[in-house]
Amino acid sequence: MTYEMISYEVVGQVARLYHNRPDKGNAQSTQLLAEMDDALMVAKNDDNVRVLILGANGKHFSAGHDLVDGYALRGKFTPEEHWVWEQEHFYGNAMRIRDFPKPTIAQVQGACIAAGFMVANSCDLLVAADDAHFSDPVLHSMGAASVEALVHPWVLGLRKAKELLFTGGRISAQEGKEWGMVNHVVPRAELEAFTLQLANRIAEAPPYGTKMIKRSLNRVADIQGYTSSLSAHFDTHIVSQSSREFLDIIEAGVQKSVQHAKSKVAS
Repeated sequence: MTYEMISYEVVGQVARLYHNRPDKGNAQSTQLLAEMDDALMVAKNDDNVRVLILGANGKHFSAGHDLVDGYALRGKFTPEEHWVWEQEHFYGNAMRIRDFPKPTIAQVQGACIAAGFMVANSCDLLVAADDAHFSDPVLHSMGAASVEALVHPWVLGLRKAKELLFTGGRISAQEGKEWGMVNHVVPRAELEAFTLQLANRIAEAPPYGTKMIKRSLNRVADIQGYTSSLSAHFDTHIVSQSSREFLDIIEAGVQKSVQHAKSKVAS
């Protein structure tokens, strides 16, 4: 596949997969997600790659799903069609990152919103620039039950996750670190170099043993209900998109919802 909306390179034993729509705030369009999935498979099958960095070019990590793109392509979908499509692409993409057999590091700068939050927090580790901030304003902006994969309580704890989602507010990189979601906060100018250094340190470990310990660590979360809880929420998310409340918001205009979300993040 020729990549237009992501960039992909291998530096030594580290693959760097970056969102590459800086003029759109790195919003995740259908094409971007397809390219991301393809690059994940390339990195998975490359025996030289031991660690994957998931980042972004430009000011922001990701503004979330591209709502204009989504409405144009799937605005007339039935609930059943939405379930099938989003289960494979939105929810499925997040789970493919989470289940990627090699260690993954999210490299986050600027805004990391909604689906961006979901993607970044599907990675094993998260390094944030000091200008990074995280939010999921979907409840306030669209009247929907968060995004497809409810990773929030798993990375923030239940109370902070409730606060973030109920208020539609945002948390800083430092707050994310204090709550255990972020591993490291570094100056924006040092983000890329620091993350690559961390990835190279991880890449020094024997690859088979690393895959096995990641498998066991993911199983710890699964025994506690990680996959079951995310799967249960996905169905709730789809049902919430059939509510009159959600449909009224959509009918008022997707662009208005986008602007409302932006104002929430900025406030």
